[in-house]
Amino acid sequence: MKSAHLTFTEEVRDALETNKPVVALETTIISHGMPYPQNIDMARKVEQIIRDQGAVPATIGIMEGKIKIGLTENELELFATRRDIEKVSRRDFAYMLTSGKIGATTVAATMIGASLAGIQVFATGGIGGVHREGEVTMDVSADLTELAQTNVAVVCAGAKSILDIGRTLEYLETHGVPVVGYRTDEFPSFYSRQSGYGVDFRLDSPEEVALMLQRKWELGIDGGAVIANPVPEASALQHGEIEGVIRQALDEAKERRITGKKVTPFLLDRIKQLTGGQSLETNIALVYHNAEVAGQIAAALKR
Repeated sequence: MKSAHLTFTEEVRDALETNKPVVALETTIISHGMPYPQNIDMARKVEQIIRDQGAVPATIGIMEGKIKIGLTENELELFATRRDIEKVSRRDFAYMLTSGKIGATTVAATMIGASLAGIQVFATGGIGGVHREGEVTMDVSADLTELAQTNVAVVCAGAKSILDIGRTLEYLETHGVPVVGYRTDEFPSFYSRQSGYGVDFRLDSPEEVALMLQRKWELGIDGGAVIANPVPEASALQHGEIEGVIRQALDEAKERRITGKKVTPFLLDRIKQLTGGQSLETNIALVYHNAEVAGQIAAALKR
C-alpha cells in the first residue's frame, strides 16, 4: 500500500529499478530556506552536481495527494515561487496527503519519503536539533527522532548554527545515531567549520562511509547516520563572528514572540540581513558541497 502513495519521475524510477545510485533532496530548503531566484538556481545546480557524481537526484515533495520522488522542472519552479506551501514533518504526512495541499518536506519528512522509495542517501544543508533554551521550551526538531529510526544517511554541514549543538549531539548519542566527521575531527556548525564539539569518528573517503553504513544496516541496527561535512574553507564564516549575529537574531525573535515553525525561517532571513547576504552565499556553498559528497557516497554504496 505504501507504494500507492508515491509517484516517481521517469529518471528516478529507472534508476531505482536498475539499481543505480540515487540521492534524496528536500524541498523545504527551496520553499522556506532561500529567496527567489537563488532557491531555484540552487535546486537546479544541486541536481546537476549529483548527476556529475554518477548518481540520480530525487527531490521530494508532496503534491496532489502523493509523495513525489523526483520533481519535474515545472514542479521545482512551483516550489520555488509559491507562497502557500506548507512545511511537512512526520506528523503532517497523513493530513497533507488527504488535503491535497502542496507540502515541502523537511529533513525528517524527506528521510521518510526516501526510505519508502528505497533511497539510502540524502543531501541537505544542516539538520534540525535541540533549540537554544530547549530545556525550557521543549523545542526539539523531529529530525533527531527520525535519524534514530529511519535508515537513511544524511549528508549535512552539521546542525544549524542557531541551535544548541551540545544538546543536539547528546540527543543523537542517546538514540544511537552515529555522527561521522567527513574529513574532520570537529563537528561543523553550518556556516562555520568549527563548533567546539567533536564527532564520534572520522572517515575520509566515500568508500569508508559506504562500508560503515552497509555494516550498520546489515546488523539490523535501525536508524540513520549524520555525515557531517564542513562547508568549504573559502566560503566558511568565522565561528565567533557568526555566533554574535545569531545571538542578536535570537533576541529579536524572542522580542517579537516568534515561535514554532516560524522561528527558523525568521532567523535565517535575519542572519542574512545582518551579514549583508554573506550567510546566504555560505548556505548555498555548503549545500553544493554536501550534494557532491552525497553523490559520491551513494555511488560507493552501489559499488
